[in-house]
Formats: sequence, structure tokens, C-alpha cells
Amino acid sequence: MFKINAIPYSLTLSQNAPALTGILRGIEREGLRIGVDGKIAQTPHPKSLGSALTHPLITTDFSEALLEFITPPSHRVEDLFKNLSVSHIFTQQKLENEIIWSCSMPCVLNDDSLIPVAQYGRSNNAKMKTTYRIGLGNRYGRAMQTVAGLHYNFSLPNAFWTHLQSQENSIESLQEFKDRKYFGLIRNFRRYYWLLIYLFGASPALCASFVRGREHNLAPFEGDNRSLHLPFATSLRMGDLGYQSAEQASLKVCYNSKQDYIQSLCKALNQPVDSYKKIGLKNNHNEYEQLNTHLLQIENEFYSAIRPKRTAKKGETALTALCQRGVEYIEVRCLDINPFDPLGISKAQIHFLDTFLLYCALKDSPEAGEQECDDVMNNQRNVVHNGRMPGLLLEAPGAQGKRPLQDMAQELIDAMQPVARMLDEANKTDNHIKSLVEFTASVTDSSLTPSAKILAQMKEQKLPYAHFALQVSEQHHRDMSSKSIPDDRQAQLEALVQQSLIQQAEQEKASTQPFDRYLQEYYQQYESCCEKHSAEFTL
Repeated sequence: MFKINAIPYSLTLSQNAPALTGILRGIEREGLRIGVDGKIAQTPHPKSLGSALTHPLITTDFSEALLEFITPPSHRVEDLFKNLSVSHIFTQQKLENEIIWSCSMPCVLNDDSLIPVAQYGRSNNAKMKTTYRIGLGNRYGRAMQTVAGLHYNFSLPNAFWTHLQSQENSIESLQEFKDRKYFGLIRNFRRYYWLLIYLFGASPALCASFVRGREHNLAPFEGDNRSLHLPFATSLRMGDLGYQSAEQASLKVCYNSKQDYIQSLCKALNQPVDSYKKIGLKNNHNEYEQLNTHLLQIENEFYSAIRPKRTAKKGETALTALCQRGVEYIEVRCLDINPFDPLGISKAQIHFLDTFLLYCALKDSPEAGEQECDDVMNNQRNVVHNGRMPGLLLEAPGAQGKRPLQDMAQELIDAMQPVARMLDEANKTDNHIKSLVEFTASVTDSSLTPSAKILAQMKEQKLPYAHFALQVSEQHHRDMSSKSIPDDRQAQLEALVQQSLIQQAEQEKASTQPFDRYLQEYYQQYESCCEKHSAEFTL
């Protein structure tokens, strides 16, 4: 069921190793700034870190307190971790009486109004970013803006795609071929990413303050009402506590082609929603409450486990970039922060992810119908809430009915072994096979998963979730603070801080257009993109 029909022989030849060693990787790691009291920081993004709007490596995401570390694309895993580590150390040096929360689910939260929305300055671009976040807060509540994840960006080199294109005797342009194959990768990813949630899920519990005043099905942990959990949960962050709503539940995004995907999102971007109309576009002070009253304000509001991406130009929408120039890389979005690693992810996880994603690219990937899409979401929900439950059954791909998660996981990892060996041979290492062995142990014994370890430590040390997470965060802070940065890298980072502040000031000076007009022109891009793909679809 999980076997690859055949790995192209050309990919296994030593002279073609660049087709595999040329993989580009990037990480976007989020982390909440908290005070020494363990509560969310109320301070602005530190000026000593530069401008959150224009700094290429250190920025913020939803909340003003939610830091985001972005690595430059790297061919080598060692470089990826070195860059991520340097940004963390530099940030720890600059924080005053604050540390970085080392878990996905947040610290103790007070009223929504005390959760600061990210601020980016006075330029139109900055106003739009903040307004989008204000809209998210009005639609889903601001507590959502404190949840942290880790995104993994993955791009296969042209040499890889050229080999595959030759194998298939395709007459498409290289970009058309890549688009088709990347969407095939995405469909396979969606079929099997329940395995990543099981193996890497690290949010089985949370502080009760996160769901204050909301309906939920969580239970007190060990009789302590301060902490809520589900006994077999893996990643509550990926469940219905995140950016989910009754409105978005109706959104069906199709991944059968680039055209289908863009069409799906275009429909959502143009679909008015009554409950969002009630919020209103502007308040009595003529201030925006959201960017629009449609199902999605922008395409990023659709929260998915994986996205096809293309680097956008200045002022360009992400969907327009994808529409005009095709898929450049994919972004994996279902990863929790690993609290047992100071950087939020381990090298073994990266090696496993690379093997998994390359497997998804090489395996046949039939188009997905509506039933399969429903099965994908059902599998996600089951693994999120009950992934470690003995005998848990999942929907097997290809309408084969339900099968035990453990059996399917073992078969999937076994099928990934030829891919791991190929990657190891190209990179002259054994890291990929080792990662399969390491995580196979977690399939056999669920107590080895991060989600099980978190609950075990909370139980053994009689700690509520917030105390466990604070303890881990303080330890990582001590570890990172004891490290130093080479002088040349320190100088580079200090220079980036100043450059980003100058760039923000320049943008604000040049931003003279009325904000209403700026938004109108921004949304015209969506209209053009939607018209183009609507026409293509009907031909």
C-alpha cells in the first residue's frame, strides 16, 4: 500500500548526488515572550532586535509578544541549525527580564484585551499587517494569537525535477512539471501527515486559562483544574482549539492542481459571511476591525497543515506570486514546538521530515475526491485527540477501510527506508536511516513520544502545565544564555538591526497613499488572479 513503484535509477548515481544534496530547507520558529513571572510580555517588540516589519531573521507573528525566528534557506542541516541557534542566542542577549516560552500552547493568560496585537509601524504595509491581526482577534479571539508553531520550508532542486521529468517523458515546461509534482507531494503529505502529528505532537495539555469561557471536551489533569488535557492527545494545537470556526468548516480547498487550489481560495476570499458582517468593517471611530467581511481576509487565514509557496515581491499577495510564477517550495505547518530541544526542533526530526517529504514526492499521488478529503480530516482529528490510544483505528488510503494506526505507521516507515538510504548515500551519512530507527521506537512504544513525555513529567513532578512549561523555558534560557556568538556574526546581526530600523523609516516616509486606496489596490490583485484561473478552469 505504501511502497514506491520505483526510484529513478539516475537519482542513485553518485554523479547525480546534487539532485538530493541541493535540497533547500528553512525554519520559521515561533516563541512567546514572557516575563519572569511566567505571564505574557506586555512590552513592545524590543528595539534592540530591530524592526519586526523589515528584519529578515527576527520578527513577530500574531501577537506583539510572539517572536518568530526565520532562517535563510540552507542546503546543509548543520547550517540550518547554526543560523537558528545564533538568532536565539542574540535574542536572549537583548531581552530584559524576559525569556522565550518553549511550548506551543501558551502561558497563563488573562483577559483577551491584555494580549497585545502585533504592531509594525505607520506604513500602509504595516497597517495592513496589524489590521489583519485585529481581524483575527475579532473572529477567533486573541488567545489564538499566543499559540506557537514551527514551520518547515522544503524545496527540491531543479536537478531533481529534471530527472523525474526525463523519466516521465513529460513535454511540460519545467515549472508546469514542478507545479504538478509539488501538488502530488502535497496530496500524499495530506494522506500521511497523521504520522507527523503522532510522532512530533507536543501539546497534549494546556493551561485552563486558554479556554476560559469557551466550550471544550478537555479534562482536568490529575484532578488539577489549572491544567486541562486529553489522556491520549498528541497535538491539541492542531485540533479545533486553533484557528477553526463554523464558517471555515464549510471551506473545501482542492489540491488536485494549482488551478483548483487557487480557485478554492479565490472563492473563500470573495464569499461574504454574515457573522463577520456583524463585526463590521470599521468601528465608530472609522478604524478597521478587519480587512474585509469575507470568509478569508487574506489567503493565509486558511489554516492548513501544508501550503504551496512562492516568494512574493514587495506589495504582492502570496496567491498572486503562486498564480504568476508557480510553486517554489512547500511549507509544512503541522509541527509543534519541541519543548525538549532549545531550538524547538531536533536534527533527527529534520532528517525524518526530509525522508518523509521526498517519499511523498516520489510516490504515485492520485487526485483526491471529497470522501478522501473527509478521511484526511477525520484522521487528523483522531490522532490529535487520541493518537496514543491503544488500538486506535484510522482510515486507510484507497478506500481500504479502517486499520490500526500502529500497523499503518510501521508500514509507512518501512516504505520510507529506500528513500532514507538514497539520501544517506548522496550526503555520505547515515542520519536518515538513524532517524527512521529512532522514531520507529516511538511507534512501538508511545511513551517515547513528546506528548507522552510531557504528561509523564507533569505527573511525576506534580506540576500543572504552566509550571512545567515555565521550568523547561527557564532551563533553555539558561542554556542559550551561556553560549556566545562569533564576533563576525554578532556584528552582522547588529548591522541587521540598524538596517531594518532604517528600512522601516524609509517605508513610512514613502507611504503617502490613503490606506483605503492601498487596500483597494491590494485586493485588485486577487480579482485578477481569480479571473485568470476561473477562465483557465472553464477552458
